[in-house]
Amino acid sequence: MPKVSSLGHIGLHVNDFPKMLDFYTRVLGFTVTDTFPPEREAVFLSAQPETEHHELLLTSGRTAPEDAKLIQQLSMHVDSLADLKAFHKVFQEEGVKEESIITHGNTASIYFRDPENNYLEVYYTTHTNFPQPFGKPIDITLDDDALLQQIEDIRQASGKL
Repeated sequence: MPKVSSLGHIGLHVNDFPKMLDFYTRVLGFTVTDTFPPEREAVFLSAQPETEHHELLLTSGRTAPEDAKLIQQLSMHVDSLADLKAFHKVFQEEGVKEESIITHGNTASIYFRDPENNYLEVYYTTHTNFPQPFGKPIDITLDDDALLQQIEDIRQASGKL
């Protein structure tokens, strides 16, 4: 039986195309890899344009009410705790609403909202298997070693090992 090997890309209809494009490129660091003809506000974006043409499509035309539940979340991986902490700082500077800063036992994660209230996550993986669901608050202001130790302490205290 065939199976999907990976997620290709997500497409989002948006209300305010320029604002959302600015957020995803300037705040989150995505690269515009292609644009559509001007009569259709749409762009392809990639976090890794050298290896993946597009991971996200933004396009105007959202018709759902602001409080509609359209997606559960979009999660984006970062390569280091330094990157995760840098996003925390950027989010504070940009007034991005952070919902929680937690560990899942196998990640350090920041959950937040984009300008149109979509639920997003940036996370660093600890490369440790851990049973899910699980989530406990962490102190992202700790230095890297202390933060990783905090995550390990939370894992040990969970009784889920």
